[in-house]
Amino acid sequence: MGTYDSPQEHDGGQTGAHRPHRVAILALTGVIPFELGIPYRIFGLARGPGGERLYEVTTCSVTAGQVGTDADFSILVARGPEALAAADTVVVPASYELGPVYEEGRLTPELAAALRHVRPGTRLVSICTGGYVLAAAGYLDGRRATTHWSSAEHFAALFPAVDVDPDVLFIDDGDVLTSAGVAAGIDLCLHIVRGDHGSAVANEVARRSVVPPHRDGGQAQYIKRPMPEPQLATTTAARAWALGRLDRPIQLRDMAAQESMSVRTFTRRFREEVGVSPGQWLTQQRVERARHLLESTDLSVDQVARDAGFGTAASMRQHLQAVLGVSPTVYRRTFRASAAQEAPSTR
Repeated sequence: MGTYDSPQEHDGGQTGAHRPHRVAILALTGVIPFELGIPYRIFGLARGPGGERLYEVTTCSVTAGQVGTDADFSILVARGPEALAAADTVVVPASYELGPVYEEGRLTPELAAALRHVRPGTRLVSICTGGYVLAAAGYLDGRRATTHWSSAEHFAALFPAVDVDPDVLFIDDGDVLTSAGVAAGIDLCLHIVRGDHGSAVANEVARRSVVPPHRDGGQAQYIKRPMPEPQLATTTAARAWALGRLDRPIQLRDMAAQESMSVRTFTRRFREEVGVSPGQWLTQQRVERARHLLESTDLSVDQVARDAGFGTAASMRQHLQAVLGVSPTVYRRTFRASAAQEAPSTR
């Protein structure tokens, strides 16, 4: 596949930024209704500064008509696979009836024919075990990908050419993105909106959906483990304390002290609850703070670095390059249009 084009570029310049980005959701037999509804909800709520829809969302299937779900009802899908040809982004939600895709790692002739409608350069997205479809079609060969933690081992064995990471909520590999199980599809769709149109738009979608705009950690925190002793405290207070002082140095021992724990116990409990180490979590929060400030204020890069807790512009540049693949200046320039929707900083 080619490199994914931005929503403004993919229309070939015919209508510019005014044409909504077209998203096609492929509903397969046995689809999980909750996951089917996620992309329609998240992308459907995204609005521009004038209230215009930023995405045009269409549901289609391998064959137009009635599609069975994993629930006690079916859905009527009016559009067939030809809708995939007009899409800028194709989303494949999970299904419990993937047949040879799940059992043998191969597409049925009908599904293969449907996917041939997808244009080169189209962004491909899977939710949960929808990743099996992308893998069977060869889209994930040589790439990092994820799926529901309970299927990760089977997925890796069935598709050895795929670099499977079972610990993350989603993976963004440019033109191909995969998510972990069920609600991780919300995280991934919000991530896509944030990447396309900035944090202001994504945060508003999250608020209207009553979900967090960004969840900490990965799916490791959801894997079943022995229950901790009920008398042991959580790390919630320490995280709230740290978020209130991201612009200052934060030592691990100080976070542990907020919970009256030893550093060793705190570190273990933090990883159990959040899915990453305290240091990794702090970096994630500082990157998010920096993104917000770059988008919504006119603060200098040096000041943003100090306010986000990186200390120096060089340190922030290194972290943003590692996480986002761009420098602070490029990131600000890319999302300045989104930043204009927010009130200017009074600082």
